[in-house]
Amino acid sequence: MKTVEAELLVIGGGVAGAYAALTARSYGADVVLACKTALPDGSTRWAQGGVAAPLEAGDEAAHALDTQKAGRGLCEPEAVSAFVGEARAHVETLRDLGVAFSPHGTLEGGHSRPRIRHTGDATGHAISVALGTALRAGEGRGLRLMEGAFARTLRVSGGTVVGAELLTAGGHIRVVAGAVLLASGGFGRLFPVTTAPPEGTGDGLALAYRAGAALRDLEFVQFHPTAVVADGAAHLVTEAARGEGGALLNAHGERFMERYDVALELAPRDVVARAIAAEIHSTGQVWLDLRHLGADFVHARFPTITATLRRLGLDLGRDLIPVQPAVHYTMGGVQTDAHGRTTLPGLYAAGEVASSGLHGANRLASNSLSEGLVFGARAARAALAEGHLPLNAGEAVPAPGAEPTGWGPLRARIGRGAGLRRDAAGLRAALRGWGPSPTSGETRADLEAANLALIGELVLKAALAREESRGGHFRTDFPQEGVGVHTVQQLDRDAGRDTLHHVPVGARVLRFSA
Repeated sequence: MKTVEAELLVIGGGVAGAYAALTARSYGADVVLACKTALPDGSTRWAQGGVAAPLEAGDEAAHALDTQKAGRGLCEPEAVSAFVGEARAHVETLRDLGVAFSPHGTLEGGHSRPRIRHTGDATGHAISVALGTALRAGEGRGLRLMEGAFARTLRVSGGTVVGAELLTAGGHIRVVAGAVLLASGGFGRLFPVTTAPPEGTGDGLALAYRAGAALRDLEFVQFHPTAVVADGAAHLVTEAARGEGGALLNAHGERFMERYDVALELAPRDVVARAIAAEIHSTGQVWLDLRHLGADFVHARFPTITATLRRLGLDLGRDLIPVQPAVHYTMGGVQTDAHGRTTLPGLYAAGEVASSGLHGANRLASNSLSEGLVFGARAARAALAEGHLPLNAGEAVPAPGAEPTGWGPLRARIGRGAGLRRDAAGLRAALRGWGPSPTSGETRADLEAANLALIGELVLKAALAREESRGGHFRTDFPQEGVGVHTVQQLDRDAGRDTLHHVPVGARVLRFSA
């Protein structure tokens, strides 16, 4: 097996991974960036709405309050403070890299002020291009890019992560590193209706869990309120469409959001998604109406969505657009502190793969891209400060060696059991008989399926354990909010099973037992 050494191995090429790699390289570190597709990688390039950051000095407190309100009491204060204090500077760095943001901020759901910078409705694409260009410029000068490299397993020595094994077209590669930074995205592909890209298969969470790191709050899954489901896919219609004045109408032509929240269409995403689901259930249909804004304005403001819907036979500026909720973002992930440190030495995480405590129970609109910038940079700096090349390559954590039987039906079971509305009976039914079947499969598809099977079981268990409704987690049998705690899961190797604990918000030290 070929062996490569680096001070830092970054797994994932979206905004968090790319920015982390560039940050580490700016300090002169020797960096390997591995991603399982070609760059630009991950969900970043599909982000439409924009990037949220305090628009001017003095907006930090308001942005923090908006973030905490959306998070429903589960945001970690240290993470929120770091985020609002640093996001604006990183957005300016993107501007320096060539991202042509709009001169003025726009408004989105849950925000009290218009602070969303955008580049039309393709902000994620513009950011991905800028970061990709910067990565290419640094390649060969202390930065090695490994595209098409799937992280099969982590390597651990004496309880410390010291690298990873990558599956590539040319065979297995062992990377020995001073630290490993996971930035591999979420697990949206676990669900049958999702805007997540095909690579959103929870790989980083599965890697961390099998190595012994703690996962947190997996039950909190964000459903974007407005997706157009056609041709077997969910096509996102950005929150900014409602920010510009788009209205939601039910099948009777009634504008209904006043019955659910005083913020109407700009209520937090969990509120709007459940309202749309309820109106579809009671009336049969929900439409997004932008016709009153004028077709010329709508087409100019949202050219990407206009083109997508046109291929589906819809005109965004002239037609009522049929919308429904779709899984969009996963708040839970690998537990980290505000510097990206996981509970396992040598392992760091940033972006959607991580649970830093920024989002709590529900992510505020457009906080995800700026989250990747802030915590990607923080994790990179912490990893360089604390990491060092190990004396040995360690031992490989056993790879799953399994794939689920009939993956399509398992996704359907997740959709029924852990959808927008959950209860104990549905969750237990989904868990019944859940599990992988042994196989010798070693392809990327085999490993991705095994990763999702593992994460699916943990999501169902976490949702069953949280006997309350909060943010992205709604239990019809426990409709009220309870006490604000995190759910934390970790593999108990001696017992051969996972353990699940409730941990108070702000807890600094976590202890795990069988």
